[in-house]
Amino acid sequence: MNIQRREILARLPALASALVPALHSANVWAQGWPAKPIQLVHGFGAGGNADVIARLLAQKLQELIDKPVVVDIKSGAGGVIASNFVAKAAPDGHCLVLLTGAHTVSAALKKSLPYDAVKDFAFISTVTSFPFVIAVRADHPAKTLADLLKMAKAAPGKMTFTSVGVGSTQHMVGELLASSGGVELQHIPYRGGGAPVTAVFAGDVDVLMDTLTVAVPHITSGKLRALAVTSPHPWSTLPGVSTVAQTLPGFQVNSWLGLAAPAGTAEPILARLTAEVHKLLKDTDVLKSLSIAGSAAAPSSALDMRTMVQTEIVRWKSVIAQAGIAQQD
Repeated sequence: MNIQRREILARLPALASALVPALHSANVWAQGWPAKPIQLVHGFGAGGNADVIARLLAQKLQELIDKPVVVDIKSGAGGVIASNFVAKAAPDGHCLVLLTGAHTVSAALKKSLPYDAVKDFAFISTVTSFPFVIAVRADHPAKTLADLLKMAKAAPGKMTFTSVGVGSTQHMVGELLASSGGVELQHIPYRGGGAPVTAVFAGDVDVLMDTLTVAVPHITSGKLRALAVTSPHPWSTLPGVSTVAQTLPGFQVNSWLGLAAPAGTAEPILARLTAEVHKLLKDTDVLKSLSIAGSAAAPSSALDMRTMVQTEIVRWKSVIAQAGIAQQD
């Protein structure tokens, strides 16, 4: 046995003795969680899909952990402001972020971000999955998606579409639709919530690209006409509405919502949060509310969520490159 190996072996008992109290301390501290109200941050406007689901989660989660869960909107930049806030928050389990598919789109589209979209987050669980709907005002001359694309081809760059911010998944839906359909569309970003719908109602923008949460009430009331959904198959809450793939074969965009904490959050806290999220996603009332909002429950392990985020970033980079979309500053 050489001298270096003997020295390492000699030090192992001391290292173990130092590690055990540290692990014990971390577990004891985690058992005291939550010590104060939980801040649940998201990056989109009031009344939008993220906001509706965040408030549903907050209500049910606070019943399970017996501490208030307060929704905090930090909108703008396609969710980057909210993600950056949580990435830099104390990793004590009291500040969480409801990430959207925009988290991976921004990582693919932006030249740089103030955080690492994977390494700076401790993932907890995905929450929902859902498609988007392409809709126009009820009096719009386009009756079908094919009609819309024909009109767009006749007037390149004149037709406009909404999103909830540059780098949002809605933005990518519009860009992907344009490239897939061989047309030129003009992107008009908003901060989310009801602003995109209001813009379409007012005639300021031609086409709504948004979640079913936002669009379905206005489709049901007759104020909007749904042209297509982006899921591979028709969606149950929009019976009779075609898929984009029926007009543009192979087109498919489903998105997601998921919970994360700052990197470095104690594993026992993360494990409990994962368990509680999975529990509430089995609740009958929650499942009903998600369905009404145009979403489906999609619980996952922390590892699966991390892998999904990594995979989606690669996927969107490929889509952006193929569509010829310039990276954003």
